[in-house]
Amino acid sequence: MTHRLTRTTLLPGTLPEVFAFFRNPRNLETITPPWLGFRIMSTSDETVREGTRIRYRLSLHGIPMAWESRITEYAEHADGSHFADEQITGPYSRWYHRHLFRSVDGGVEMTDDVEYRLPFGPLGRLIHWLVVRHQLRAIFDYRTTIIAEQFGSAGSSA
Repeated sequence: MTHRLTRTTLLPGTLPEVFAFFRNPRNLETITPPWLGFRIMSTSDETVREGTRIRYRLSLHGIPMAWESRITEYAEHADGSHFADEQITGPYSRWYHRHLFRSVDGGVEMTDDVEYRLPFGPLGRLIHWLVVRHQLRAIFDYRTTIIAEQFGSAGSSA
């Protein structure tokens, strides 16, 4: 079963400056909750582009895990830009995260759109219901708060 999490945030600033922050893979450490123990191990490029690979480590409930993702989409335009990362190795059977940015009155609308699936069939669905969905909301709530502080922001909607 595929699940989806979508989060939209309005950020003050221009599209080039907001997008530049997210193009830097090192900023993932800044916007990830400290309780995940998230550390970037390597990145194939200094700035995100199609084909960029990022390897990191994190810890879920004290269990260390490796994760590698690849940027599978990348487009930069004057009125809207986006990129997507797809898990190559990690805890999910599928993780596809699109980062969408578009200029709007008052700043930039940023949308995170994540499609994900857990392994383990019915057990994975139960784990999702009991733990994972709450955990992902908490992670993206944290991200929203940190990003808002970074850009002096604005609002968010789930």
